[in-house]
Amino acid sequence: MRELVLSHFSLARLHPIEDRVRLAAANGFDGIGLWVGHYEQLEREGFAPHGLQELLDQHGIRLREIEVITDLGTTDAAAARVEIAWRMADAFGCRYLQVIGPSGDDPVAAANAFGDLCDRGADHGLVLGIEFLPFNDIPTVHHARRIVEAAGRSNGGICVDIWHHERGARDLEAIAALPGELITGIQLNDGTRVPEHPDYYTDCLANRRAMGEGEFDITAFLDAVHGTGTTAPWSLEVPNAAGWADADRHLAAIAAGIRRFR
Repeated sequence: MRELVLSHFSLARLHPIEDRVRLAAANGFDGIGLWVGHYEQLEREGFAPHGLQELLDQHGIRLREIEVITDLGTTDAAAARVEIAWRMADAFGCRYLQVIGPSGDDPVAAANAFGDLCDRGADHGLVLGIEFLPFNDIPTVHHARRIVEAAGRSNGGICVDIWHHERGARDLEAIAALPGELITGIQLNDGTRVPEHPDYYTDCLANRRAMGEGEFDITAFLDAVHGTGTTAPWSLEVPNAAGWADADRHLAAIAAGIRRFR
């Protein structure tokens, strides 16, 4: 069975870590993702890394994904978060680091920046994935693929998130045409075809739904992804502001949703 990961943003940004881990384990997830900003707070509180490792061990799950490095790691703020990511990877043996743009106006510089990040990530046992986002300058899988292939690193790839596919270019053929080794991250959720909020960023962080509870063509997306031969885990990223008011119910719905398609 494909590994299941509870993405960090399926719960509120600073949802209590004890409850986050409890809910992930209780609902059958193999691991969790964690935002670098939350981990930094846990470090300041003295809970990470040792207290967090004990918590994970208690519930029998692992820290698998690290969210998220912006600007391909090129800005000072991003560089500080990169150092946190390396600490997380070293302490917990994480698999994956999520990377987003903007990438800037120079495609050669973007490829070099991503390649450098991949080289540094390899020293910490990580694979990296660029997530294409319709609201920045890496809006489609085509744009992400150009950067990844120009960088040419074996641990560098693309994150395919069904939300940004459905709300963006909806180019299923482009996803199906990816070599399996280039898909390093898969993020699953559901939603309405017509946005529920006019601002894309706000909508994607507040109105996602459990799989099967929206209007996305999940079966076609999964068929395309499966057809590439990728072995990347399934990460359930279902941020829903209304659902956060009852986290137990929200996580149960997410788990039930993936079972419909697994």
